[in-house]
Amino acid sequence: MRLTRRERLDATPEEVYALLTDRGFQEAKCEATTGGGAWSADVTTSAVGHRVATTRELPADGLPDVARSFVGATLTVIESYDWGAPAADGSREAVVDLHVKGAPLTLKGTLRIEPEGSGSVEVLDTELKANVPFVGGKIEKAAADPINAAVDVEVGLLRERLGR
Repeated sequence: MRLTRRERLDATPEEVYALLTDRGFQEAKCEATTGGGAWSADVTTSAVGHRVATTRELPADGLPDVARSFVGATLTVIESYDWGAPAADGSREAVVDLHVKGAPLTLKGTLRIEPEGSGSVEVLDTELKANVPFVGGKIEKAAADPINAAVDVEVGLLRERLGR
């Protein structure tokens, strides 16, 4: 199942990138999306950019019974963004890799920050895949809503912290 998002931000790609690769921002994102569950956030410098890695425990409420049979009452979401070097226009791209520990559910693709006018756009282009025969599509549909809700939280935090 394809998941795409395009969000307009009133900040330059450099400002958005700096915030997305800020450990404090990642900690705030984890706190806001776990509802009190356990989490960890790490940001490291790479040869060309940064690697952002988070782990979050989330309630499995809302998932179909077959999905809960894999993960139990909570699911552990492991997410990484491997950011590359800036392009000539200031845009950046990260390879996105999200998986649920102990479950055949993955989200893979890219997150781009591109200049647009005086600001930028954040473009998420991913494929959500539940590798379960017969019910994979049902699991993907159930997982899409919480993933989109988490993206909404992150975009809201970005806008709030960019202060524009």
